[in-house]
Amino acid sequence: MTRSMTGFARSQAEGEWGVLVWELRSVNHRYLDIHPRLPDALRVLEPAIREAVGQVLSRGKVEVTARLQSADASQAIEIDPERLDALSEALSQVRSRVIDCQAPDALRLLTYPGVQRESEPDTQRLHADALAALDDALKQMQAMRADEGGRLAAMLLERARAIGEHADGAAARLPQVREAWHDKLRTRLAELDVDADPARLEQELIFTAQRMDVAEELDRLHSHIAALEQALQKEEPIGRRLDFLMQEFNREANTLGSKSQDAELTAHAVEMKVLIEQMREQVQNIE
Repeated sequence: MTRSMTGFARSQAEGEWGVLVWELRSVNHRYLDIHPRLPDALRVLEPAIREAVGQVLSRGKVEVTARLQSADASQAIEIDPERLDALSEALSQVRSRVIDCQAPDALRLLTYPGVQRESEPDTQRLHADALAALDDALKQMQAMRADEGGRLAAMLLERARAIGEHADGAAARLPQVREAWHDKLRTRLAELDVDADPARLEQELIFTAQRMDVAEELDRLHSHIAALEQALQKEEPIGRRLDFLMQEFNREANTLGSKSQDAELTAHAVEMKVLIEQMREQVQNIE
């Protein structure tokens, strides 16, 4: 299945610990490049997050962002009576020794370390729910990348078949090009009014035909088209394979253009190169 490297996904999880939102964004990249952006409560999960992403995605620059809204803000404030009594006793001793010392107000007392009881979040539950929500986001992203990849595959097939049509057109033109070249050579000799050695003339015609022959390049173009169609059916990532195929496509089209002695053959080569460049740009985004 052809997959794009561009995608976006968002998932949300809720629990007694609060609300967690995952956002995943990916763009094309030569390798898998993961950039986690995590709140402090989830930083310990970074190795597990990288592993989870790596099991689903093989290439692309991936931003993994988590936003956690803790439920602590909605909970009632709990006071530690023992800590408050100890603080009160300490303040009494200070005031007994320092006559002008003013007593702190109640709000400042609440901010003293230990006076408020801090409830410990259920980190184990939070981490389990966070990884489950991440898994859901990765499934969404993979589905989006597959959907986009399907459209890219259709475009590549369309362009590849157009290249095949140009290759067939060039192959059909070759006999006419050879015959035209032979006629041109004979006409030139007739204009010069010289007696050419028939054996030498035949040798020259054979040499010219070999130099102009592009049948091998056209055959290879068709083999590259077949290889492209086979690659698009594979389940594993095919981006690098397709990138190599684009280089081979371009090589054959360049050779066809350089050997061409005919305007129609040159036009076929130019159209092929345009199609190949369109394919190459899209292949850069395939996983």
